[in-house]
Amino acid sequence: MKRDFTWVQSLGFLFGTHKLFIGAQKTAKWDDSIDRLSLALDGEPIYLPDGEGVKWKEEISPRVTITRSSDANAVVIEVEDNFKIKATVVPITMKDSRIHNYGITSENCFAHLDLSFKFYALSGDVNGVLGQTYASNYVSRAKMGVLMPVLGGEKEFSSSNLFATDCAVARFTGQHPWSNSSEDFEYANLHCASGMDGRGVVCKR
Repeated sequence: MKRDFTWVQSLGFLFGTHKLFIGAQKTAKWDDSIDRLSLALDGEPIYLPDGEGVKWKEEISPRVTITRSSDANAVVIEVEDNFKIKATVVPITMKDSRIHNYGITSENCFAHLDLSFKFYALSGDVNGVLGQTYASNYVSRAKMGVLMPVLGGEKEFSSSNLFATDCAVARFTGQHPWSNSSEDFEYANLHCASGMDGRGVVCKR
């Protein structure tokens, strides 16, 4: 079977008039002690000292708090009364690659984000690749027995950049400043068997 292996390397969050960036920096060799996490708020990089428990706060509305959950590569991000994100930069190891036939080389460990979310005030009118499953009237159109169905495609979910709200199913109505600061970070190209191209998500056939 042909298959795309997909890993998230960067995410953009819009809330109110603000935008939050989180990304896994590209790295060839993995070292747990070296921080490969990139963070930015409203286009300004966030420099978080290494060390478990280190906390960063921004007294904007809503308030943003970022706390290291380990010495490096793992944080908990909370936007007051909105959401909490647990994010960890992890590698795909050579062992993982051998077991699952990912095709990882010694020149690129494919550092990516391992994520979990908690939403405090989620609307029933949500959409998106995964977001649609939280909608109040959601009915799955997936064919039963499919291991990992994706409902929709590029025409619904493709946007012009990480913080753009120009995809067909966008629900965001807030105001936000525009900045290209997140483009300063280096991410691998996406070349999937499906024919999609882009940056920030890596697929490996």
